[in-house]
Amino acid sequence: MIDLRVTFNTLLSALAVCYATSLPAQEIARDADTLLNRLGTLTSEADAAEAQRLANEVMERWSHSGSPAMDLLLVRGQEAIADQDWPRAIAHLTALTDHAPEFAEGWNQRATAFFLMDRYGQAIADIEQVLILEPRHFGALAGLGIIMEQLGDQDRALRAFRAAQQVFPAEENVNAAVERLERETGERSL
Repeated sequence: MIDLRVTFNTLLSALAVCYATSLPAQEIARDADTLLNRLGTLTSEADAAEAQRLANEVMERWSHSGSPAMDLLLVRGQEAIADQDWPRAIAHLTALTDHAPEFAEGWNQRATAFFLMDRYGQAIADIEQVLILEPRHFGALAGLGIIMEQLGDQDRALRAFRAAQQVFPAEENVNAAVERLERETGERSL
């Protein structure tokens, strides 16, 4: 005789494993990885439009956690940043990082809010977390470069911008920052 409870529990476990290994977040991460690989090959001005399109696609992928509730917290945090409502932005984004600590974009957006509040130490700590989760997050790398430059640490700023440049070589603002900092630090002559 078959124990239906055991069979049902086995079926539920198998379904849960199948669901967990096919979550949209995992598919999104693979898609972003493919796009990032392609983005890193586009370096010339002729490639700029395609590079920007790919970068936008990557950022779109990064904005999806795989959870509608977490995605809503991200949107609310971004709206609060746009409204310059810093306490609300930090509250939403802290809730997001607390409940989805593996979601890099939550940390990145909170770093942005901290940066805009001139709370550089907290922004750097959140950028560090972003880069642990997504080492090729070109926005976080460029943001780190901006913070380091504002803090007067040109060498670290240059390293951060160069890292961003490796991921997104066609990004004009990052390229300009690298050139400017190379001249200022003496790593490039005129």
